[in-house]
Amino acid sequence: MNIIWLSLIVLVGVFSLLYLWFTLFPGRVNPEIWQYFNARQVSQGRAYNQVLRIVFIIGFIIETVFLIWLVFGGKAAAISRWAQNVTGGSLWGYLLFFFILWLMLRLINLPFRLFGSFYWQHRWGFSTQTLGSWWVDYLKGAGLELVLSAVGVALLFWVMHRWPGTWWLLGAGFLSLWLVVQSFLWPVVVSPLFNRFEPAKDPAVVSMVRELSRKARLPVDQVLVMDASRRTTRANAYFTGLGGTKRIVLYDNLLNDYPLDEVKAVVAHEMAHWRQGHIIKGLGLGVLGNFFIWAMLFVVLRTTIPKTAYFPPYTWAVMLLFFSLISFASSPLQNYISRGMEKEADRVAVQLTDDVRAAVRLEVNLAVKNMSDVSPPAFIEWFSHSHPSALTRIQVVKRAGSQLSKGN
Repeated sequence: MNIIWLSLIVLVGVFSLLYLWFTLFPGRVNPEIWQYFNARQVSQGRAYNQVLRIVFIIGFIIETVFLIWLVFGGKAAAISRWAQNVTGGSLWGYLLFFFILWLMLRLINLPFRLFGSFYWQHRWGFSTQTLGSWWVDYLKGAGLELVLSAVGVALLFWVMHRWPGTWWLLGAGFLSLWLVVQSFLWPVVVSPLFNRFEPAKDPAVVSMVRELSRKARLPVDQVLVMDASRRTTRANAYFTGLGGTKRIVLYDNLLNDYPLDEVKAVVAHEMAHWRQGHIIKGLGLGVLGNFFIWAMLFVVLRTTIPKTAYFPPYTWAVMLLFFSLISFASSPLQNYISRGMEKEADRVAVQLTDDVRAAVRLEVNLAVKNMSDVSPPAFIEWFSHSHPSALTRIQVVKRAGSQLSKGN
C-alpha cells in the first residue's frame, strides 16, 4: 500500500464518518423553512431520508472494507491464481474471476438494495411494485449489467496485454464513448425494457409543450408519457434525443398529480437543461475527468501489481477498489457542478414560463410529495446532493422572477 492508496482511504474514511455523523445528528432546521413547510412535513422528510442515508453509507463502508481486505489481504490474488489454474491461464480465467467478484459484491449489496428500494419505499407509500415485480426488474438489471460488464472486462484485459504502456488511454477513450452512447441511446434502447411509452393524448399538454419548445427554440418531435406509476408514486420528466431528434418524456404521475402550470414548470426546467447545453457540458467534463482518473489508475497499478509479463485477473479487484474510492472522494466536486446546472435551469425555466408562483408551488409540492429533506445538514448537501435543497431552489426562482420583472 502506497501514499496514493493511503491518501484515498483516509479521505474516504473521513468523508464516510462525517456523512454518518451529520446523518445521525442533522442539527437545527433553517428558520426560513417555516415560510413554506410545516413541522410535520419537515420531520417526515428528515425521518424518511435519514434511514436511506444510513443504509447507503453502511452499505458503502462494508463494500469498501471488503474490497480493501480482498486486495491488500491477499485473498484476491489467491482467487486469481485458482481461476487461472482452473481455466489453464486463458481469457476465461479473467472472466471467472470477474464473475466471482461480481457475485460477491451483488450479494453484499442485495440486503441494502432490497431494503432501500423496496421495503422502505413501501413503508412510506412510494413504491407500487409487488415483491415479485421488484425481483423481475432486479434480475433484468443484473443480467444486463453482467453481460455488458463481462464484455467490457474481456476487452479491457485484451487491450492491457496488447498495449501495456498506453492501455489507459484506450480504456479512457472507450469508456468516454460509452458514456456518450449511454446518455443518448439508453433511454431509447434500454428504458423500453422496463417501461411503456405512449404519445401524450391530452391536447392541453401537447400544446403547452409545443409552445415552450417554440419559445426555447428547441424542436420537440415527440411528447411521450411513461407508465412510471407501475413502480412508484414519484413524478418526473426528462428530455432525450440524438442529433436533431428530441423527445420529452413525462411520468404519468406528473400528469395525474400536478396541475398543468406546475407540469409546465417541470417541462421548462428540462428544456432549459438542453437549451443551456448542460447535457453536452456534463459529458465533456465527464470525459475530461475520465481521462484524468484512468491516468491515475495507470500510475496506481504500476505500484500495486507486481511486475510480470501480464496483468493477473485480480487486477480487476484493484481497479474496482480504486474506482469506488475515487468516485466517492470526488462526489463533492461532481455534485457542486450538478447543483450549478440545476440552478441555471431553474432561472431559465422562469424566463420561459414567466410564472414564478407556479415554480415556487412546484418546488413545495415536489418536496412534500417526495418527502425531501428540506433542511439538510450543510455537509450532506455539499457532499451528496446533486440538486439544491427545496429552499435554495425557491430562492433561486424568486430572484430570477425579480430580475425578470425589472427587465420588463
